[in-house]
Amino acid sequence: MVTPVIIEAAINGVASKARNAHIPCAPDEIARDARACLAAGAAIVHSHNAEMAVEAARAADLYLAAWRPVLAAQADAILYPTIGFGGTIEEKYGHHAILAEAGAIRMGLLDPGSVNFGATDEDGLPGPPDFVYANPFSDIRHEVAACARHRLGPSIAIFEPGFLRAALAFHRVGRLPAGALVKLYFGGEFDYLGGTRRGVGFGLPPTRASLEAYLAMLEGTNLPWAVAVIGGDVLASDVARLALERGGHLRVGLEDYAGSRAPSNEELVREAVSLACAVGRPVASCTEAARMLGLPR
Repeated sequence: MVTPVIIEAAINGVASKARNAHIPCAPDEIARDARACLAAGAAIVHSHNAEMAVEAARAADLYLAAWRPVLAAQADAILYPTIGFGGTIEEKYGHHAILAEAGAIRMGLLDPGSVNFGATDEDGLPGPPDFVYANPFSDIRHEVAACARHRLGPSIAIFEPGFLRAALAFHRVGRLPAGALVKLYFGGEFDYLGGTRRGVGFGLPPTRASLEAYLAMLEGTNLPWAVAVIGGDVLASDVARLALERGGHLRVGLEDYAGSRAPSNEELVREAVSLACAVGRPVASCTEAARMLGLPR
């Protein structure tokens, strides 16, 4: 039996309308975009709030304002948030508990490592903005414990190989919560924060050799995995078709996309569906994706 493809749409991230007018920012825009992506074939939608440095209750309210219309229209939609900016890990991650108690999420964020985000200066050297996305081991343990406590499947972001080593440490000792999806993030041509300047390129480039290296690390774990290109176009890369041929899944969306076009999230999802069909794999519905991942909620 052919395994269906799980498509995740990461619809905004830290990107703004100055980068692409299609990027949804307000809750009503996020709701419309999420519903369009689900209708086009996405099983998972990931979004950020426009306000990132707020208390957990405020963050949860903003997410619920965007997501309640989505869940009212499609109760099986799989939605998950990001982490907040500033404060302690309890403050940055606290909205997960509120959203889980409200029945709005079945997945939770797990970013098991730290990474530099930046661009190149006029000499082609690593330059501003100088931003380190820091997740010390104590924070990682908190995220894992929170996912287990609230019965959330971890959405595991792999920006660098070390992220995967940390995640696999939890898996080896049976401490990785059920429902995990490993997201292999390859560094694209452009910077993540702005999407318009040449990026230094965190992690591994989107090549066959890079994907094979990650798959060698995952061998024997039976963990489901997906590919994305941050600061580029995963569907135009070497890894999208290869991932589908090897049994993997896809993440697309305007959080990640950077390139010469100005597509909508819905268009990117439809392109992912077309590629899956070309490879001969059906696209998973939300209910099918939840069953495939073993989401506990």
